[in-house]
Amino acid sequence: MADRPTSWSSANWESSGILPPASDDPEAAIYIMAARTGGMKGAVSVHSWIVLKKPGAHSYERYDKVGWGSPIRINGYAADAYWYSNQPSIIREIQGEEAERLIPEVEAAIAAYPYSQRGGYRIWPGPNSNTFVAHVLNAVPALGTVLPPNAAGRDYAEGPVSLRVASDWRDLHFTLNGLAGFAVGLRSGIEFHFMGAVAGIDFLRPALKIPALGRVGLD
Repeated sequence: MADRPTSWSSANWESSGILPPASDDPEAAIYIMAARTGGMKGAVSVHSWIVLKKPGAHSYERYDKVGWGSPIRINGYAADAYWYSNQPSIIREIQGEEAERLIPEVEAAIAAYPYSQRGGYRIWPGPNSNTFVAHVLNAVPALGTVLPPNAAGRDYAEGPVSLRVASDWRDLHFTLNGLAGFAVGLRSGIEFHFMGAVAGIDFLRPALKIPALGRVGLD
């Protein structure tokens, strides 16, 4: 959308219509979604969330990490709502039997998120909304994707040094206080991280990863 709201209350939070009605298809579905956030942060970062639909369900379940109220918000907004008047996009979509198989793993990862308590949110360097979604993607590597490079907070990790190898051995992630590091693997490609910014190359889905802009490629 072209409008630039002057406040949170004046922004558009309605459904964007990019997802079909949940009742149109009896199959299970998983969506990883993102949209530019508001204010100054919107110039450099997106907000991401998770949408699930169980087999035969007539409604979606949306999960966001937010900085107010309940830290993990369930169905606080329409599944495909604009975020601060910004059009959302689908980062990853899984349908059918694969989605049905993965939904319990996703739900378990959501329940195990270590910063789900009140006060477990910090805009920068994290943990924030993107830290939450990245946690789920890391816990369930079969989802087969990573958040875009302009999802600030996705690489947050506690402690001075963190080295994580994905359970399927397809990605390696190293960070110093979540502020500087790198990632390499089939899903991440090659990434360099500094102060929340990410630059790199995606080989699986050919693209450049550019700080603030996100992915620039053929897709």
